[in-house]
Amino acid sequence: MTVPSAGAVPELAGVGVGWRPEISGWVADRPGLRFGEVIAESIAPAVPPRGVVELRERGVEVVPHGIRLSLGGTDPLDPGKVTHLAACAAALGSPVVSEHVAFCGAGGLTAGHLLPLPRTRAALDVLAANVRRLQAELDVPVALEPIASFLDWPEDEFTEADFLTELLERTGALLLLDVANVYANAVNRGRDPRTALDRMPLSRIAYVHIAGGAEHPDDPGIYHDTHADPVPEPVFALLGELVDRIGGAPPVMLERDGRYPPAEVLSAELDRIAETAGLATPAR
Repeated sequence: MTVPSAGAVPELAGVGVGWRPEISGWVADRPGLRFGEVIAESIAPAVPPRGVVELRERGVEVVPHGIRLSLGGTDPLDPGKVTHLAACAAALGSPVVSEHVAFCGAGGLTAGHLLPLPRTRAALDVLAANVRRLQAELDVPVALEPIASFLDWPEDEFTEADFLTELLERTGALLLLDVANVYANAVNRGRDPRTALDRMPLSRIAYVHIAGGAEHPDDPGIYHDTHADPVPEPVFALLGELVDRIGGAPPVMLERDGRYPPAEVLSAELDRIAETAGLATPAR
């Protein structure tokens, strides 16, 4: 594929939601959705879930979101997983795919979680090379999401913002910015989440995630990015800060991955996201 030039972002807009089987009925009935996201590893490209097909039939863009490529790992990328992600994008006519700035294991062992990378020159070299290998198999751009984590590696040579900026410059990839992750990482390190946005490569945003979280029940003062709690007020405020910084409304998507509330609660949260981001809130 042709590496996108700076500022070349896919045609995503408006408010979106992560499609999950547990809330497929609500998603199907929700007016005004402009895009959605599906976990790539959860679907078969040849036979996507009916609810995902129906979104495409409504003209809603659907983004395959990978969680297992381990782009930051030193093991070679699994060709089957790369092919699967590309096939998902082709089957859904997606304008972009997304994956994480993370690794999932090493030496053939899988952790079962997204793990943070040491922000070193050597790690950046490996990550950038793997991103380029992925791009070579895709016909659409890839957006990379920095994860939430409880720790920084002691040998870090970059700030997160500088690490991301160099990664995107090397590869031409786009940024999937999760404001809940920005909030979690700042709070858990005793920093101001607003200043964490200052050096982020915001001009490369493809779209934005927002999700709920809560203070860790076993460790007061530690914020846990659960995706299973309501979006807290400080995260809504950080979304507003992002909108102010970029001078416009980015595409914003709600993630929810457990303890699903009633449909009216989800709808109210999505309306609040649209209002905060300056996006149109459709009539019910």
